[in-house]
Amino acid sequence: MNVSQYTTKILLTSWVGIDQAIASDKNIKLRPQPENKTKFDMLQPLRQQVNKINICNRTFAHRLCKLIPAQCPFERDLKLFGRTLHIPPMCKLNPLYEEVVGLRFRALCYLADECGEDITSYC
Repeated sequence: MNVSQYTTKILLTSWVGIDQAIASDKNIKLRPQPENKTKFDMLQPLRQQVNKINICNRTFAHRLCKLIPAQCPFERDLKLFGRTLHIPPMCKLNPLYEEVVGLRFRALCYLADECGEDITSYC
């Protein structure tokens, strides 16, 4: 067996993830696979509710596009009573940021595709 055949077997076994028993038959060592631990996500029901929101009204879509910013706002420093209050970007604080941005995108798609409106003012 030449070097390229041996290298191909190692790459294929690590890439495909052949069972440990098969790998031990061919004297190939594989790293132990991490266990799949299921995490409990308390916000999953809320994420599903946000994803289920159906956009079927023009005024509702306009409101969503106005309320939800197009980008993650920049962090700010507010000075109140001689003290500086640092506010980090919204995307780091909001655990539902991806779902909310997806909702805004669906509202923009509804306005553009179904209503035929120009959405450049929201971009």
